[in-house]
Amino acid sequence: MNLCIDQGNSRTKVALFAADGRLVKTFVYKSFTSSDVERLFSLYPLHNSIVSSVINIEPSMVNALQRLSQHFVLFDHYTPVPIVNDYESPDTLGLDRLAAAVGAVAMCPNKDLLIIDAGSAITYDVVTANGHYLGGNIAPGLKMRFYALHHRTKKLPMVDVSENSLIPLFGKNTHDAIVAGVVRGVAFEVKGYIRALQTQGTEPTVMLTGGHAPYILQQVQSPMCHEKNLVLIGLNTILNTVKKS
Repeated sequence: MNLCIDQGNSRTKVALFAADGRLVKTFVYKSFTSSDVERLFSLYPLHNSIVSSVINIEPSMVNALQRLSQHFVLFDHYTPVPIVNDYESPDTLGLDRLAAAVGAVAMCPNKDLLIIDAGSAITYDVVTANGHYLGGNIAPGLKMRFYALHHRTKKLPMVDVSENSLIPLFGKNTHDAIVAGVVRGVAFEVKGYIRALQTQGTEPTVMLTGGHAPYILQQVQSPMCHEKNLVLIGLNTILNTVKKS
């Protein structure tokens, strides 16, 4: 089995994959340490591991993974990936964006892809049917937009929204005006990217991931593939690529 670790700023997502690529189990940790590595290896028949991190990784965790794994990959910009990276500054490309692109290609090979990761920021990335990552855009996420409206104005309140909220087209009070402006604004943004690609002669398969993906699914009436573990699927694909190289 493969152990895949996606270490973010506030939490770490971990997944176990069978040899056939099947996702077996996922975990979320507030803090992930060498002790957690030792525990997972003692509980499951793990042989290989990969870790991707946007923060400084504890050397003890890396040492534990190296010691216990037959194949260990510390994912960075020099790690071989099964797609062609055409980004002009590949060393500045977020590893989570690259892993998500790899995961999308693994799930939908030979398709033109628009990959949307709706998290703290919303990223839009494009991969061609022949496996070329062309790049993408970065925009503020939902919470960032709510925060900016409240903290950069004198009177607008801080609001939030639940996945089950009914979003009006136009708000009849300030709270609803902010909610509709932000959530529907993101929905129109997504629709705009889809239309722009269609205008260029591409009919993209839209891959959606990230914690705020359900809001987009609710508001955008367009076929989409929602996969919350897209980055982890990409990391597993990269690990298997390195093993074969």
